[in-house]
Amino acid sequence: MSSGSAVVAIRPVPRAWGVDAALLGGFLAITAALLLWSPLLRLDVAVRNLSDAHRPAPAYWTAWVLNHLGQGTPLAVLALVIAVVLAVRARTARPVLPVLAAELLTYGVVGPLKIGTERAAPHYGPVELFATPGQQSYPSGHLVNTIVWYAVLAALLAGYLPAPVLTAVRVVPVVVTSITTVYLGYHWLTDTLAGLLLGVLLCRILARIPWQRIPLPAALDRAGGS
Repeated sequence: MSSGSAVVAIRPVPRAWGVDAALLGGFLAITAALLLWSPLLRLDVAVRNLSDAHRPAPAYWTAWVLNHLGQGTPLAVLALVIAVVLAVRARTARPVLPVLAAELLTYGVVGPLKIGTERAAPHYGPVELFATPGQQSYPSGHLVNTIVWYAVLAALLAGYLPAPVLTAVRVVPVVVTSITTVYLGYHWLTDTLAGLLLGVLLCRILARIPWQRIPLPAALDRAGGS
């Protein structure tokens, strides 16, 4: 395998920063509204109650199975395994770089936000932010993980799958997880919306990194020196 086949790029690569600013602004706006605008809290409660009232057993179990598409740890392990295989075949550690970066970025950004906002999940406490110490519902890490990790997986598999399949890999799990986390009562609606905005923002940050141009020791990039 040539060194070119080891190129990993998270697509599409953003050009303008306006979208990034809008995503961050949207996340901050939701957070502020949860603190200052009570109708949004009532909407969260109404959506939870509606979901609770329309959750027959077949729908519950179907949603429960589908919701596992967004489990962060299995996705991270799968991405790492694929990256290591690609790295060994191409004799360069570059395929592993976006996997490590995704892990650091998601934990480094989402973790402190979840801890700091102290919001309970539906059925585990009040809907308000900063109301339940020890609870970590906001924003939805499930959504952030789904967006970031499937983008990384699509990048790793870009040389092996056709474009329509790669698009489905990036989009379908996000749509499914967005619906099921709210329907199952795992997250408030605004948890999920905030996670969606934050996940896309983090994905765009990862996509801007020129993985192929990052300096590596010769021992970790034998393909580049051949």
